[in-house]
Amino acid sequence: MSPFGSKKNRSLPVRVSTFDSELEFELEPRATGQELFDLVCRTIGLRESWYFGLQYVDTRNNVSWLKMDKKVKDQRVELQASNSIYVFSFYAKFFPENVSEELIQEITQHLFFLQVKQSILSMDIYCRPEASVLLASYAVHVQYGPYDYESYKDGMLAGGELLPKGVTDQYQMTPEMWEERIKTWYMDHEPMTRDEVEMEYLKIAQDLDMYGVNYFPITNKNKTKLWLGVTAVGLNIYDERDKLTPKTTFQWNEIRHVSFDDKKFTIRLVDAKVSNFIFYSQDLHINKMILDLCKGNHDLYMRRRKPDTMEIQQMKAQAKEEKQRRHIERKKFIREKKLREKAEHERYELEKRLEHLQDEMRMASDALRRSEETKELYFEKSRVNEEQMQLTECKANHFKTEMDRLRERQLKVEREKHDLEKKIRDADFYVLQLTVENDKREAETEKLKKELICAKMAEREATARLLNFLNSGRKSSTDSLLTASTVSQHANVNTVTSSIAAISTPSLTTSSSTNDMETAGGAELTTTASHYTLALGDNSSGISDDFEPKEFILTDNEMEQITNEMERSHLEYLRKSKKQVQNQLQTLRSEIAPHKIEENQSNLDILSEAQIKAGENKYSTLKKLKSGSTKARVAFFEEL
Repeated sequence: MSPFGSKKNRSLPVRVSTFDSELEFELEPRATGQELFDLVCRTIGLRESWYFGLQYVDTRNNVSWLKMDKKVKDQRVELQASNSIYVFSFYAKFFPENVSEELIQEITQHLFFLQVKQSILSMDIYCRPEASVLLASYAVHVQYGPYDYESYKDGMLAGGELLPKGVTDQYQMTPEMWEERIKTWYMDHEPMTRDEVEMEYLKIAQDLDMYGVNYFPITNKNKTKLWLGVTAVGLNIYDERDKLTPKTTFQWNEIRHVSFDDKKFTIRLVDAKVSNFIFYSQDLHINKMILDLCKGNHDLYMRRRKPDTMEIQQMKAQAKEEKQRRHIERKKFIREKKLREKAEHERYELEKRLEHLQDEMRMASDALRRSEETKELYFEKSRVNEEQMQLTECKANHFKTEMDRLRERQLKVEREKHDLEKKIRDADFYVLQLTVENDKREAETEKLKKELICAKMAEREATARLLNFLNSGRKSSTDSLLTASTVSQHANVNTVTSSIAAISTPSLTTSSSTNDMETAGGAELTTTASHYTLALGDNSSGISDDFEPKEFILTDNEMEQITNEMERSHLEYLRKSKKQVQNQLQTLRSEIAPHKIEENQSNLDILSEAQIKAGENKYSTLKKLKSGSTKARVAFFEEL
């Protein structure tokens, strides 16, 4: 029979809320809870339906689970006053012992992730501050994907609810400080798919003391107020003020039968020599919920210890194939991503190199422009120097003419001197007669010697005046020099000629230097241009952006190798990451300890710290409690 109504006026409007969607249906009045539950599971694509149930608030304002064998309209569901709709919540009713081994479908993992996350944030499940930060980093990973330094922006995590209010109130830390610590963990996570991240979240959450425990207030025969915790592995008894550490525990394999009579709850144990385990609840409604949860958890506990059914084997095989396919796609994606990143890096390097070469070309152009300007300047200087050289040559020619004239006069004086000496030799005969005249001649000779000395001094002075003359060009100095140089020797002419040559030589050198600089500037420009052309050649051989990775087909042996590799890498990752996570949690605990506000600590915070100092955890406590006999544990409960 179809659960959908054929007539609109006779149908039952139903709204079912999950943690990520709202579903609305129209049911027939005779539709049972099982029909509605199956309809919801088919709609969301859930096959592991045995963990879930439909929760509602009844007419007495009690939270109840929808019974599958009864009609929906007969279960005292509190209708929504505005439009008379039956409202249900789709929650996980039972929890697995080990999420990584038992949860098969991704939708199942996702629903558990959303429910556990909400329970932690609402503080229904107590979580230590450092573990809250770690779980928040995984929640961020689920929401935003793997960390990307390009897309991540500061303050991006501040808007969402990531930490329980009890954690933020307990420490004097700003939202930015919490975000920085969450970001540190977020950056450390390996790139994973959403279902892998959610599984990592659940594997950490299942180690929390209050995970998967349904608490109910009870009393023993001494009327001591206690908490009964119904879990996937058994029943735990807690002190009224401590929901973290159980006082005693009974596993489902120790329990034979569960029943209640009004407020009295009786648990018959497998060991017939042990008396029944009896406790009392507040009302009949709580006993019904306890009985329902006990039956469901006991059935799942026993089913886990039996071989998997064909349906579960098929689901596991499909899930394994899907994981292998995703692993292959992930490896392919990572390989393509690495190739893309490599290409992007090479492109960035080429662009950077091109930019560098463009800067060099710009600098070379500037240098060329400056060289042109310098060249023009040198040309102007060269023209000025040529004009000065021509002027100097004119002056040198003038001085040469004057020197030739002085040389002719000197030769004339030499001839006259020669004639005079001849006359002196001819006059030796008349020495005696001409003694007085000879004395005069000697005196004249001495005078000539003195004049010769004066002429040498005048020569130096004439040289200095000659240089001044070259600068000033005054004609009067020329006349004085000509007069002073009349009595000079032939060597004086050579000295003046050398000075003129020394003045002319620097201009020639300057002109030569100008030509050298022009040649060097041209060589530098040619080298730079050649280098730039080579760089462009390298850029043209870069990796194209439009590359496509090659397709590949895997054989059965390769698939098996990939499967084994996945299992080995998973086990290795678990072994290493667990210790690493513990060390990181300890480090974070030490970092935030100075910011703690002791007055804001709750009772659970104090109990958790005492548990840490004692070196105890959830599993070590349960192991210690199970070490005693069943009879001793029942007696211990009765004496509480």
